[in-house]
Formats: sequence, C-alpha cells, structure tokens
Amino acid sequence: MNVRHILTAVALVVVGAMFVGQIRELLEDRSVWPPDDFIEYWAAAKLTLAGQNPYDGKLLMPLQVEGGRDTDQPVMMWNPPWTLSVVFPLGWFPSRVSQLLWLAVNLAATGYCGARLWRLFGGRADRVWVGCAIAFTAMPSAFALQSGQISPLLLLGAVLFLECERRGFYFAAGAVTVLLAIKPHLAYLVWLAILCDAVVNRRWRILIGGAIAGVACSVFPLVFVPQVWTQFADAMKNRPPEQWVSPTIGSVLRLQIDEEMFRLQFVPVLFGLVWFAFYYPRWARRWNWTEQLPLLLLVSFVTAPYGAWPFDMVLLLPAAIWLVVHGEPRRTSRWVWVVAGLVAVNVGCLVCNLLETGSFWFLWVSPVVLVLYRVGQPRKEPA
Repeated sequence: MNVRHILTAVALVVVGAMFVGQIRELLEDRSVWPPDDFIEYWAAAKLTLAGQNPYDGKLLMPLQVEGGRDTDQPVMMWNPPWTLSVVFPLGWFPSRVSQLLWLAVNLAATGYCGARLWRLFGGRADRVWVGCAIAFTAMPSAFALQSGQISPLLLLGAVLFLECERRGFYFAAGAVTVLLAIKPHLAYLVWLAILCDAVVNRRWRILIGGAIAGVACSVFPLVFVPQVWTQFADAMKNRPPEQWVSPTIGSVLRLQIDEEMFRLQFVPVLFGLVWFAFYYPRWARRWNWTEQLPLLLLVSFVTAPYGAWPFDMVLLLPAAIWLVVHGEPRRTSRWVWVVAGLVAVNVGCLVCNLLETGSFWFLWVSPVVLVLYRVGQPRKEPA
C-alpha cells in the first residue's frame, strides 16, 4: 500500500468513528435534531401494526409526544393507505432509531436519483458527481431531509420508472410508480400520459404493472386494519386539510375569491389538462419518457391543486438536471443564464427559509423553474 492508500484508510476510520459517535449522541439526546414530519409516518406505522386507526388524531397524538415531537396538535398523515405499505417498517423500531434509518434511506434515495438522472439524461460518466451535487445542494432536498418528509421517495419512484422503462422492463416500470402515487396529485399528468401511452403505443404492461402494484399496496394494510380505507375516507370527509394554505396558484384563487371554496384550488388543474391535450398529440407517436417526464412533472407541480410544499419541490430536480446536462457540452450564453437562474432560485429558497417567510411564499419557485426550462430547452419538433 502506498502513502495515499494509507492516508485514505486512516481518514475513513476517523470519519467512521466520528459518525458512530454522532449516531450515539443522536440516540441519547432528543434535543439534537428533534423529529418533525417524520413523526407522522412513524406514529401511523405504529397504529397500523397495532391494528388501530392510523388516521385518528386522538390516537396519533400520544404516540407523537412519546416519540419526541413537541406539539399540542397531532401531525396527520394525509397520504392514501397504500403509503402505509411503504412506511410500516418504521413501526418496528423506537422513534429515534426509525428516524435515523429514515434519514439513511432518504439520503441514499437522493444520491441515487441525482446520479441516475445525470446518466439517464446523457451526462458523462466521469461527471456523475455533478448530478449528485445538484441533488444534495438543492434546498428542497435539504428541507425534505431535515423534516423527514417522504418526498425523496416520490422522486425515487420517478427515477426508477425511467430506469426500468428505458431498459424495457415495462411491468416493473409500472410497479415502481406506486412510490410516485404517495402524493398522486403532484404528478397527475404523468398518470394521464401513462394511460395515453398505453393506448397509443400499446405499452399495456406499464399500465398493468402499475395497477397490480397499486392494488397490492392498497390491500396490504387491510391485513392489520381491515377498515383502513373507510377510516381514510372519513378523515378526508370530516377533517379535511382545508386550513392549509399551500404554495399553489389554486390557493391564491381561493384566498382572493372565497376561502371557504376549497374546490377553487382545482382550477389550475383544468389549465394543466388543456395544455396536455395540445401537447401530447404532437409527440404521441415518438413518445420518449426520458425526454418528456421532466416537463410533465414540472407542469403537474405548477398546476397542482394543493400540497406542492417546499420539500415536495424535489420533483423539480429532473428538470434542473436535464437543463444542466443538455446545455453543458455547448456552454452557450443561454445555458449560462439558465444555470445562473437555477442557482438564483436555490439561493432564493435559502433566503426565504432564513427569513422564515412561511411555505406559501415559495409559490414563485416552480413557475420560475418552468420558465427556465422553456428558455433552456433545445428546439426540437416531432417528425
């Protein structure tokens, strides 16, 4: 072994020892990195394994206090019951252990997504670190990792879909979209495109794979809580999250016209559907998911009816990495301005966070990224 190898080995040992020490401190001291949104998934998993209602705030509250969340209001998990199939392993462990495992999973998902998006979009293999750097330095990734949100798994579902579809594993491509379906309203145009693609290009296996995986994940929680779907419907009907003022165009309409009319938040979806009706026919016969998914996610996010929180903005990463990859070889002045714009957006997110403006004031982020995407997208018309 040469000196470089010895120094590398010593450095790894030192870093490993420090990491173990930090983990021990986190496990012993709850004041260090107290649980945030993660607690909703852990408590729901606990109730599910115990055969109780995971959508009952009265049952969630004592578990969340026990798990270290300092709050007088329960943090509800509003995701559909198939989400319980993803998070239920968290209920096997104490809150603190599950929180660290959850962080490790989300870190791995974020790094993998950055690396694979870079390669899927045609980035050079020797610069795959750039994709990882973009993923980890994006402020939405920091928001999701810090709060313990589930958003990185949505991004993972989108990336695995591209990976499987590109390799011709159509059944698996459909199956992995169950992760993206954890918050289905943030990718509603993707579901519509999958349906249209199945009809036009006869890719029925994607549709079948998604349907089977969705049914399996929907049925699995019934093993523990047979009434879980009824409980979810009751929570959405009688205790809907109407009080949320999410950073969406629909929320602006609702605040300006009538705060009591929650359905106003779905008006932008109509514009998204109209856009898709004109856009899809142009590309239908030569539909390429690797090229089209970033834009579909972006338009879905901009016109989402609710949600679209700062930590959900990790779904904008495919568009950002696409722009960097496709402009980097030429390094035109347009590409430089687009990359500068992406950096400015990230800085703006940091400023909003430091100023504690609240989530609503992140409303500008996704429309600005959409504008940058249209400016930086190479002009290419269908044959």
